Amino acid sequence: MAALEEEFTLSAVSLGAGPDGLLGVEQSDKTDQFLVTDSGRTVILYKVSDQKPLGSWSVKQGQIITCPAVCNFQTGEYIVVHDNKVLRIWNNEDVNLDKVFKATLSTDVCRIHSIQGTEPLVLFKEGAVRGLEALLAEPQQKIETVISDEEVIKWTKFFMVFRHPVLLFITEKCGNYFAYVQMFNSNVLSKYTLLLGQEENSVIQSFTVSVDRKFISLMSLSSDGCIYETLIPIRPNDPEKNQRVVRSLLLKAVVSGNARNGVALTMLDRDHVAVLGPPLPASKECLSIWNTKFQTLQTSKELSQGTSGQLWYYGENLFMLHGKFLTVIPYKCEVSSLAGALGKLKHSQDLGSHPMPHFVNWETSQGYGLGVQDSEPSKRVLRRRKIEVSVQPEVPASEQLLSTIKKDSEKHIEVELRKFLAIKRTPDFQTVIGDIVTGLLGRCKAEPSFYPRNSLMQLIQTHMLSYSLCPGLMEVAVEKTDVQMLQLCLQQFPDVPESVTCTCLKIFLSIGDDSLQETDISMESVSDYSDTTQDEEMEKQTAVLQNGLSAEEDNGHQEKPQAAAEETTSCPVIPKRAALLNAILHSAYSETFLLPHLKDISAQHTTIMDWICLLLDANFTVVVMIPEAKRLLLSLYKFVKSQICICSELNKIEVSFRELQKLNQEKNNRELYSIEVLELF
Repeated sequence: MAALEEEFTLSAVSLGAGPDGLLGVEQSDKTDQFLVTDSGRTVILYKVSDQKPLGSWSVKQGQIITCPAVCNFQTGEYIVVHDNKVLRIWNNEDVNLDKVFKATLSTDVCRIHSIQGTEPLVLFKEGAVRGLEALLAEPQQKIETVISDEEVIKWTKFFMVFRHPVLLFITEKCGNYFAYVQMFNSNVLSKYTLLLGQEENSVIQSFTVSVDRKFISLMSLSSDGCIYETLIPIRPNDPEKNQRVVRSLLLKAVVSGNARNGVALTMLDRDHVAVLGPPLPASKECLSIWNTKFQTLQTSKELSQGTSGQLWYYGENLFMLHGKFLTVIPYKCEVSSLAGALGKLKHSQDLGSHPMPHFVNWETSQGYGLGVQDSEPSKRVLRRRKIEVSVQPEVPASEQLLSTIKKDSEKHIEVELRKFLAIKRTPDFQTVIGDIVTGLLGRCKAEPSFYPRNSLMQLIQTHMLSYSLCPGLMEVAVEKTDVQMLQLCLQQFPDVPESVTCTCLKIFLSIGDDSLQETDISMESVSDYSDTTQDEEMEKQTAVLQNGLSAEEDNGHQEKPQAAAEETTSCPVIPKRAALLNAILHSAYSETFLLPHLKDISAQHTTIMDWICLLLDANFTVVVMIPEAKRLLLSLYKFVKSQICICSELNKIEVSFRELQKLNQEKNNRELYSIEVLELF
């Protein structure tokens, strides 16, 4: 269970936040005090328990603060950057920022990070990182460029892993997202490409992160209203190589997919996330807490005055701008359990009596829920358990996963598969992937209700599969009429038999438009289409090239109605069906083996495909007889005739150019400049 308590404002005076809200809220060296930086010129120190400011500092008129102020936990001083390059350091006794310590840096600063247990770090806009002390020793030192051109840092996080500092920052370039992980104990910088899954056309709006023993769990809230998770290994396989990690769906429709502003996400503990945004297109913004383990909404609170789409949390307090005021909402989270997630937990004590810790020292504890007692019997049990475990041989990760596939739920299999795909690949990786698919398909046949769709999609996207390696995969997709998976298989598999290709074609042609509109289809091959839902709008769309033929050529000549003044062209299918048909057209085939299977296609469907020659050969008698094909045949006749005329003219020009070439070869004596007149007859 989780609960949101009564909110309160830190000050009744409106903060100087700009249209983008605040620059940040950062914890001070005292637990109950926080630094609030607006997007203008001011930094304010608040004491939450007293709900009042303790101090306020501003830069001069004409200057602007460009990154949030932070506290140096080693010295108790405050640090801020204004005008991108000017760094200021002060303490509580200082009044005027213009008179405090100043250092002008050589490169623009993106963010300063500071946490307990290590010195502050300065992240520059070009991706380089410096410790504060090393930077202050030589402020004008040359800063290297780490990220590529046009790459922009979108989000950053600084945290501890095994008592060592780690910096994670996310960049975006041309709609592609990348994660950089800087491990300071080994001075290793690893780069990961975040591969989009089902949400190809969505934009990532917010990030949050949690850490366990092996993985950094990067969660992202996308413009489709869903939360996705990416597992990044703490120990990279090849730090020098740009590695790829896949985003998988974690929570669906937590906010409205139409929301463009006022959306934020933050991790509260390992099983709970706080989400800020409207749950429905027409509803007001809400703050909600979700249980990621059981995928349930725990609590929600409407924010009638709107927000800036920013959310921070420290301790057991959530900070946000509600209207134009910085608001604090205390919250409570219990240890995650199924009864608690369903709201059926019997409380023996008050909810607030057992606050959840937000960070775990994995070196000193085995997870949440451990008691504080340290009795001798418990120590002996733990020691005996460790000895027993150490004697057992280590089971390979692939065998563990295959064992999980046999008995666990689809969701658990999906999580374990993501972890398996994130570890270092062995030479037999392709064979192992094939075994995993075989195991999943075997259980699908044994249990008709079992269909681990997300896991199968992940495996297809590894680019390690082919039809010959797992022929049952497309068979299952055909049985389930899973057009998205069939589309992906056609795009990824180089050896799909012609009979299976035609089976997919029949499914793509027969499925209803309403069903397709609700299906997530990759639209890359028909990017020029405007995805409207009404047939009237489809008739106004422009022609789109498909395998060298335009929609006009593909659909046939559009005869003018008697009352029409202009000739219009239209695509005979909706864009999503066009994308599926393009997957068929782009797949490899042999004319000899494909021709017999095309005879099974109905006459109505024959007039919309692009294999014109083969289709006409296979259905010539029928096509000549049906009225629907009349316009197509007329269009083909006119098109072929025009092509013949063009080829004839080109042949004439070719003869002339050959004569010119002969003349040029005969004239070897040329000065540096000459004018020649050649007559063509």
